[in-house]
Formats: sequence, C-alpha cells, structure tokens
Amino acid sequence: MTITIIGAGAIGGLAGAYMAKAGHDVLLVDRWQEHVDALNARGLFIDGVRGEMTVPVRAATPDQLTQPLGMVLVATKSQHAVDAVRQVLPLLRPDSAIVSYQNGFNEPDIVALLDANGFDGKAMVIGSIPNYGGALVDPGYIEFVHEGPIQLGEMDGRRTPRLEELGRQLSALTEVQVSDNIWGQIWAKEVYSAQVVFSALVDARIRETLGVERYARIAGAIVREALEIAEANGIAVEAFDFFDPANYRPKTPADTRRLLDNINHAIWLLKKDQNEQAHQFKKKGSGIWWDIVYRNRPSEVRSSNGKLIDYGRRAGVDVRLNEKLCAMIYEIEEGRRPLGFHNYDELEAYVNQIGKALP
Repeated sequence: MTITIIGAGAIGGLAGAYMAKAGHDVLLVDRWQEHVDALNARGLFIDGVRGEMTVPVRAATPDQLTQPLGMVLVATKSQHAVDAVRQVLPLLRPDSAIVSYQNGFNEPDIVALLDANGFDGKAMVIGSIPNYGGALVDPGYIEFVHEGPIQLGEMDGRRTPRLEELGRQLSALTEVQVSDNIWGQIWAKEVYSAQVVFSALVDARIRETLGVERYARIAGAIVREALEIAEANGIAVEAFDFFDPANYRPKTPADTRRLLDNINHAIWLLKKDQNEQAHQFKKKGSGIWWDIVYRNRPSEVRSSNGKLIDYGRRAGVDVRLNEKLCAMIYEIEEGRRPLGFHNYDELEAYVNQIGKALP
C-alpha cells in the first residue's frame, strides 16, 4: 500500500520518515519547495528525543502529483486540510482513503467536500489523533519533541482491513491505538487543547505556565467549559494518555486537586523523554506557541478551538471563557496584543468575574 502524506511538517514528516525507514512505500508532499528540495537531496534529518538520524525519503510538491492516490494522510495545519484535499480531488478514486491526520474537527468538512464532488465521503474518510509532537525547524530538518501514541479509527467504528494495514505501517513510528469511537477521541483532543492554547499566551516553558497552580486553575476552568460544550453536543469524550475528562468536572476542592494533578501528569508525560543534557530543544512550547513565536504565522486555533466555540454556540451553551481565550490569541497573532503573564492576570480576572473559578 502506497501512502501519500500531504504536509511534510513535524507530524507528517516524522510519520513518513519512520515508515520509509521501515521499508514502506511513502511519498511526502509539501508546498514548501525549499523543504521538498532538501528532502530529496539529503533526506530528512531528525533530532530530539530519539537522538539524531537522517532518513532518505521521496518528496514532491502538490503540482507534481499525477498518479491516482490510494491512502492519503492529510497532515497539514488544520486550517489547510480541506484545501489540501480539494487540490488532489482529480487524483482520487472511489476506493481512495483520506486520513485527517492533524488536530481539529476536519472530518465532517472533508466528508462534505468529497460528497459534493461525487464521492462517498463517509466511506472514504478515516479519523486520527497523532499525539506525538515535533517541530519543522528548517528545510529538511525536524525536531522530535515528545513521544505519544496515534489514535486511529474509521468514522463508523468498524475494524477494516485498510485500517489495520495503516495501523501496522504507522506503528513503525509509535504505538497505534485503533479506536471504535474516534470522533469521541477527536473531541477529547480538542477539549484538552484548550489548556494548550492557554499556555501560548506567554513566551515561556510549559512548567512556567500550566506547571504553576495559579495558572493551571485558570486553564482547568477553560477546559471544564470546553467539556461542557462537548457534552451539550452529545459527545462521549474519550480519555487518552494526557487527559482524563472525569477529572474536569470538579465540585469540591479535593476534585480540583485531582484536576491539577492531571495537568501536572500531562506535563510530565510531555517532558519525560527529553534529555536536556543530550539535546537543547528548540521548541519549548506548544505548536501554537511555535507558530506564533518561531514561524511568525497564524496558528490553527481558528480552525480547531474556534470550531469548538461554534459547536457550543449552536448547542446554546456558555462559551465565554473559550471565546475570550481565542480572542486573545487572535489579537497576539495580529500584533495587537503582546505575549506575557499579564494575559493570565486578565483571564484570571475574567474567570472570577463570570463566576467560573474552580472550587
């Protein structure tokens, strides 16, 4: 099975490199010509949690694709996912598979696009959550930042041969957990990611943001509201390695302590494989922080957490905290608000003002 990965950044690049290293047939596709040229000339250089290595890979720009596509992993930033599928529509067949291989609620939009172009979108789309992390540092160079499994599932929960084969190939990179409720896991990642967005309001390491109890309490309140949005939409939010939704409904101070412990455990999981003596990590924050601070480009908040807010509004639930958080991120991206701990002070005051502080 040939796998085409559209988006050769951290998530797609790491998957493609490790699958190629294991002998699987993989093509990395990216619109950044300099990156594609570097990949073809020198291979993909990876450093970080697993040390240094260079993997020979095949790479192309989207306009160079001419053959019909079978298994396609869309690993672009969330806001570019639908356009990436639109670009390859002429190369798709009824038996092609499209994997939404990034953050965000992109599966329904991809299904709608496929349906509008004469395909059976529900039959073609596979959902996933890649929970490992990295950073595209320079052309041909990715930093592997933290370990984590991949959740993978058919949207209707079936165990299909194509799903099993894809899982087998992706296991060259990391553990693959096949899910019968991938939509619930996608929601879980987006609910959890509200605290990741929160961490990007300052230019600091995660231990200085979510690792501080005062700030973790604010983040916990935001995630609790996000969980209420999911529940109002009838979603059975699944637990995963970094997150247990059961801890985000605190009614007592003891419940809040369990929530804070959950956040600390998530930080530990994200950092446990990093040996700062062996490698000085360039990516010190979230992917959102990386986009804002290092790449100087808009993050995927609008197409992930922004869609979460839209789901909440349609369900008629209170979205004020998540709305405020996202508005602050947008202002930072637009150069109208500086990064800094003053943002936490402002958000903390707002949490207290609207009566949403944790017990």
